[in-house]
Amino acid sequence: MSETAPAELVTLTIDGIEVSVPKGTTVIRAAESIGIAIPRFCDHPLLAPRGSCRMCLVEIPDAGNGRGFPAPQTSCTMAVAPGMVVQTQLTSPKAKAAQEGIMELLLINHPLDCPICDKGGECPLQNQAMSAGRAESRFDGVKRRYEKPVKITDRLLLDRERCVLCARCTRFAEEIAGDPFISLAERGAYQQVGSYPGEPFDSVFSGNVVQICPVGAFTAADYRFNARPFDLVSVDTTCEQCAAGCSLRADHRHGSLRRRLAGVNPEVNEEWNCDRGRFHLPLGATDDRPLTPLLKDGGAMREASWPEALAAAAAGLRKALKTGVLPGPRQTAENAAAFAAFARDTLGTPSIDYRVRVKDENQAAFLLEQVKGKALAESVQYRDLENAAKVVLVDFDPEADAPIVFLRLFKGLRKGLKVVAVAAEPSRTLAKLKAELVETLEDAALDENTIVLAGERCASETLRQIATSPARWAWIPNDVGAIGAIDAGCLPGEGGLDVERMLNASMALVVGDDAVEAGMGFTVRLSDLGDDAAGADVWLPVATVTEQSGTFLNWEHRRGSVGLIAKGRVPAAAEVLAHLAGLLAAPETAGSEAGEGIPDFEPAEGEEVSA
Repeated sequence: MSETAPAELVTLTIDGIEVSVPKGTTVIRAAESIGIAIPRFCDHPLLAPRGSCRMCLVEIPDAGNGRGFPAPQTSCTMAVAPGMVVQTQLTSPKAKAAQEGIMELLLINHPLDCPICDKGGECPLQNQAMSAGRAESRFDGVKRRYEKPVKITDRLLLDRERCVLCARCTRFAEEIAGDPFISLAERGAYQQVGSYPGEPFDSVFSGNVVQICPVGAFTAADYRFNARPFDLVSVDTTCEQCAAGCSLRADHRHGSLRRRLAGVNPEVNEEWNCDRGRFHLPLGATDDRPLTPLLKDGGAMREASWPEALAAAAAGLRKALKTGVLPGPRQTAENAAAFAAFARDTLGTPSIDYRVRVKDENQAAFLLEQVKGKALAESVQYRDLENAAKVVLVDFDPEADAPIVFLRLFKGLRKGLKVVAVAAEPSRTLAKLKAELVETLEDAALDENTIVLAGERCASETLRQIATSPARWAWIPNDVGAIGAIDAGCLPGEGGLDVERMLNASMALVVGDDAVEAGMGFTVRLSDLGDDAAGADVWLPVATVTEQSGTFLNWEHRRGSVGLIAKGRVPAAAEVLAHLAGLLAAPETAGSEAGEGIPDFEPAEGEEVSA
């Protein structure tokens, strides 16, 4: 990558402080750079300037250089200029009076329902009404009312009377997600957010409008009236829904996960996430899933103590002539490493495979050669996508497989990015990316200025063609734990069987993912669910993603931390494997005596962990 030329700097004065910022910077951003916060509602650093709410008014007096204005100006739309003098509400009575007037106007029809509004306690309007508004309202008329709430989608509800017409939601839908299904309808005092008749807000990114709405007009149906912000504990974590590696903020109360918001990570998801990551909450610490091991006894499953269950698992594995390990593709990197070590060091088997879908027998060799151990610095990264000249998609649907990748590609369109897809038929995603469709990889004309994104379904033969071409490339799996599993060596070694052959062989299996069916031989299953015990001889409950610390490696090979929300109920898979390995390494002992010294992991109330 060529180095970017240094930006031209512009020097101006804000509240008596001289500051130099890159040319094109807005006044509100220049003020932020020196710690001056100007009130705003419509402004967002990742959206185009709009000037809708008028809350960010500042005074720009004439300093004798012709740069002044007689009336206050919106600092979110005003670009800096050499010698410009800016006075914010901190130093200008005119700017302060203007902001107070705007706030009074916004509150004329805004309902005083803060105690029942989901935004209450974390609301910019509340905060700025106190800091930049008048102490008392002069309005004593009847406020505007609407039928509420309006069901925009099954997940989104709209309280129109709270809206201050900042247009953050509609701008996000059009500029960031490419789904302009909502817009500002009507005019004047009747203007409101609306959706097109017969066209619902069909977007995999719709939940972001809840987070960026500054007044609680948009709320999430599953969180509505569920908790108060001041009752919640926030934990930074990484999303487990796909291999994108999005940073999240998980909010929980007494160990029970209540909501998830997009975390701020400029290198990965910026400030966005998809609806899967936001609304499909993983199992938490207060669900009613089984927390006691199960043993097959006479064809039926019965509860057992941990020592008894581990002893039975060890006994069954000892008797097996052949053994295999199927970790599954959604383990943390630490658990994947534990499965790999258990297969290699304890069972002494080369038959280990994390995959649950791919049937290409040559893919494992390619992944071990070309993907395993790849450093972040050597890989294609998110920022490369939006700045590329051409990106070729091969058996990869970014909006479905890794949605945040789609957002970066869509952002790149504004910078001149050309997208080419090796696909037989058009799709909505490809249409949004204005992708050119070609039939073969050769038609895509790969060169050194091209980036290729290959999906999990891409054949090994095609992957090798891509890897030997001049283009830069990345392989993007569907599952969160795939890259970590590859790095850990959770693929069949020399003479080892892949997942399909293991399931069809009469061999003992240690299974770590509910997506894998039971094999034909003795099966030990480690699971964070409760409905997958059928077919297992020993079923061992393990911690969910909310109940353990660890890391995920995303498709870039970037490491993201998994935040711990609650602990103390069941062990992580790595801990269970360690105890099982200890039993297998010890002399064979009959019955449950083999489990002596193994903790019983008695289920207990989830212990809340503060951030």
